[in-house]
Parts: sequence; structure tokens; C-alpha cells
Amino acid sequence: MRISDVKVFPVWSGSRNYLVVKVETDEGIYGIGESGLTWCEPAVSEIVLALCDRLVGQDPARKEHLWQVMFRGNFFPGAHALSAAVSAIDIALWDIHGKALGVPVYELLGGLCRDRAVCYTHCGGDGPSGALVDQARSRIEDGWKFIRWGLPHEGNLLEPTRAVRTGIAQFQALREALGDDVELICDVHTRLDPPEAIAFCRAAEPYRPFFIEDPMRSENKSSYRMLRQHVAVPLGVGEHFTSKWEFRELIEEDLINYARVDLCLVGGLTEARKVAGWCETHYIDLAPHNPLGPVSTAACLHLSLASPNFAVQELPVLPGMLPEVFPVQVEWEEGYLLPPRRPGLGVEFDEEAAKRFPYRPAQGPMLRREDGSFTNW
Repeated sequence: MRISDVKVFPVWSGSRNYLVVKVETDEGIYGIGESGLTWCEPAVSEIVLALCDRLVGQDPARKEHLWQVMFRGNFFPGAHALSAAVSAIDIALWDIHGKALGVPVYELLGGLCRDRAVCYTHCGGDGPSGALVDQARSRIEDGWKFIRWGLPHEGNLLEPTRAVRTGIAQFQALREALGDDVELICDVHTRLDPPEAIAFCRAAEPYRPFFIEDPMRSENKSSYRMLRQHVAVPLGVGEHFTSKWEFRELIEEDLINYARVDLCLVGGLTEARKVAGWCETHYIDLAPHNPLGPVSTAACLHLSLASPNFAVQELPVLPGMLPEVFPVQVEWEEGYLLPPRRPGLGVEFDEEAAKRFPYRPAQGPMLRREDGSFTNW
């Protein structure tokens, strides 16, 4: 079997774009992957197409070799746009390999470590605490065991000290309303600098968060040494990282508790499983970052099912979105994703249907402070 073509499909869902990559072979077996660099789909598409010449004619089962060729082949090592392209292609190669052997991808990763993968849902965190509590209660009634919300902001305005006070009030309201059996995750989304991050994490400790996500900006990994000295709450970090090397410092110095590995950005399953094994030696569990579409959900699920050090998987959108484009998807039941029984990822893709949902130019939201300066969304 040889790779015969690599295609890109930016797909508009009604609210955002998803970038799907399809790798075809001369035996008629195809694989699909997804890119994780949201709002930069045209850039990643061009890189995927640029990599095509290196891939056509190659054996798709040589996943590690092809990863090295893609990541290192242009002399400059992978980073965000290149890593997002490599991720999508790599996931598609795993899909092809599973289909060729007639087994789900998790069998290629070592087999099932669990019968199902627990997930967490998203709740809106910008309104009053009462509205957040009502929404969380509704999600718990639907079977969810984990609730996640974002550090609040006021429209497009975020003032750190006010956000910290409101976020702690939300923690208190949720814990008192939901009891001790529901796990709480607050995503700071890199919106705080160290002083406010320390204040927020320390004030959240009595409410027993499962973890605080991305309490500070991600560029300088060393800043987590200082944060870790001051706070005891579990920390979940890593959704911005584009290779195992970017995880190195946080793992080796035991600065985080949960690795928020993004399979559609970090380098696909080939790289993510290396991060997972490295984390296992430091008792760091996986909490895969999955804000994307059905392909990302499936890829994360296979890693979650086959990794002994898995904690929880992000799932803001239930399987079933864009059913015309993805007529077969993985299954969800009362807070858990279930192991696919179909070969490969367990997701099917309709190329012609995808063309009916073409790319639309879109930009992500932006936040500012009261003085007009820019801050992270």
C-alpha cells in the first residue's frame, strides 16, 4: 500500500471552521485527521499541501519515519502551523493503519486500559453564579460527572482582580450547590499574570478543584516553577504545546499534575503517546485538549482508552455534529465516550458533503483591559 494523495477540507460548522485532512492510498483505504490551529486554517492547509510531495508514494504504515520526515524535513523543526499540519496527517496515517489491519486504533496503541473514557463538558461562566449553577445542574442531570467553566470576563473586558473575585464566588456557589461528588475544573485560559494566578489558585483550594487549567500564559515554561512554590491546587497545562520538547520542563520538574495534550497540535498520535509515556514516569495524568470536531474527539478517545495514566477528556460538543460530513462518529453515553468497534478511528468522512460547507473567514474573540490594552482571550 502506498499514499496516493493528501487533501485538505476546511469545513464551516455554522459557528467556526474545522480543518480535515484526508490521506488516500492506492488500495482505496483512506484516513482522516484534523488540525488544531484554530483561526489559521488557510495557513495550515498550505503546509499540508506542501508536505504532499514528500508523502505520495510512501508506505503509510511507516508512521514514525514519516513523522520525522515531516517534522524535520525542511531543516527548521516543527512549531505551531507545521505541527498542526503534521498532526492532522499523522492521525490520518493511524486511521489508515487501523483500517488496513481491521482493528480500532486503540489496539495499535496497546489495547484497552479501560472500558470507557470519562469526559467533561463546558458551561458558560460569564453570567451570574446562579445561572452557572443552573446550567451545571442541568448537565449533571444529563449524566456528566465533571463541570468546566472559564474564568469570567465582562463582554470583551477582563480586569484580573475582578475576574479572580468572581471566579472564586463561582467556585463556592458550584461546590455548595453540587456537593463533593462533582468534579470542578476552571479554565483560566492564560488570562492571568503570576500575582493574580497565585491569588486565584490559593483562594480556590477550599473548593477542591480537579484542576485549574492554564492559570498563566504558556510562552515561558519556567514561570511555573514560581507558581508551583506558592499553590497546592492541581494544575492542568499543555494545550498550546506543539511537541514533546515543549512539555519537557513541566514534566521533568513535576510542575503540573495533568497534561492537556492536544493531539491535533502536538504532532498527532505518534507524538502524543510519547508525551503520555513520559508523563507516566512522573505520575502526571492525561486530560486531552479537545475543542475541535469529530476526528479530534475520536483520536483523543483512542489515546485515552489505551493510556494507563488517563484522567478525563474534554468534550464541549457531543458526537453528532455535521452528520452529513461525518455520517459515522464515536458514541457518548452519560458522561463517557465508548470504545469504537469499527476499524481505524471509527469515524467516516463524506468528501462531497464537506464541499457543501466551505471555509468562511473568521477570527477569534479578543479581550482588553479597562485602559484599552490587549490581554489574552
